[in-house]
Amino acid sequence: MRFKLLPLALLAVLSLTHAAVAQNSAAALANLPEADAVIYVSPQRILNEAAPRVMSPADMTGMRETFAELKKSAGIDPSTIEYLVIAVRFNKPATDLSFVAPDLMAVVGGDFSSESLMTLGQLYLQDKARVEKHGSKSITILPLDFVAEMTAKTPMLKPYAEVGIVPLSANSLAIGNVSYIKSAIDAADGNGRISPATIESLLRDPNALLSASGTPLAAFAKSIGLVGLENTSRPSRCDTPFGNFYAAVTMTGTNFTFRGAMNADNADTAKIINNLFSALMQQGIGAVPDKQAQSILKTLKMSARDNEVVWEADIPEKTVADFIKSTGKKDEAAVSAPEPKPVKARKPVLPRKRTRKS
Repeated sequence: MRFKLLPLALLAVLSLTHAAVAQNSAAALANLPEADAVIYVSPQRILNEAAPRVMSPADMTGMRETFAELKKSAGIDPSTIEYLVIAVRFNKPATDLSFVAPDLMAVVGGDFSSESLMTLGQLYLQDKARVEKHGSKSITILPLDFVAEMTAKTPMLKPYAEVGIVPLSANSLAIGNVSYIKSAIDAADGNGRISPATIESLLRDPNALLSASGTPLAAFAKSIGLVGLENTSRPSRCDTPFGNFYAAVTMTGTNFTFRGAMNADNADTAKIINNLFSALMQQGIGAVPDKQAQSILKTLKMSARDNEVVWEADIPEKTVADFIKSTGKKDEAAVSAPEPKPVKARKPVLPRKRTRKS
């Protein structure tokens, strides 16, 4: 009887563990700054649960050995990282009516010491970086000279000429353009935090391997001045949730499951967009040269439900494994050395016969 209950007990423990990790991630992400699009990745689940399903035992062994070496040298094991978040924030135009590039930031959290990583990084960078104080944190700022050179021709790239790195907590680290890093510090202190609705949408499935959520229409309206300029504000006339999206990849049984949805504002618009996207998708699938990629894309089903356009796909893990293997073989073939050209044999040169002078 005890042995029969063991699988149920293990399932319950795993479920509780996933729920706890999801709660920790939600709490950590709630302290992020405002964002118009967010991508969430669970490296821990991808590397520990998904990878063994689609990678060979030899590849898994090699990967774990690499992680062990990384743990020794840098003090971080990728398989223990709970979350990786990429956030994008669009900005209002400058007062001279020029377009301002969006802010970009990546935040990583897990079983590591952010302070130790920063100390190691500063030792490596030495005099290449400087430290700047902002609020309760110290930002390590690294100039990117190659980007700085590009700003002469493309001034829009100026925000990316420097990269800021800061430990947001004891086990989380943020890297991005300096202005967004400063906003992240302010948000950690309770100012200008991300919308709870964005986090709720992003983490609507707590078991997702990766997910994404965003408000592209609102971001576009902000970036072209519909809600004002950098130092001024204008009442918004674009309050529709049209375009707001969510997408996630999870594991269900022996399948990888994709689910996505886009808000279409109303049921009629949802049906119109569904018909339009369905026709375009069929044309797009036919244009893909890889047959295995085609078979994966054909599993994608689209439908209109209430005021949303919904995408769904259940892809067998074997199909994913075969696709990864075929991709690896193509890469190996691409980098293999070309066969040496055959060397043409030269005819032997015979010595000239000497003629006697008469």
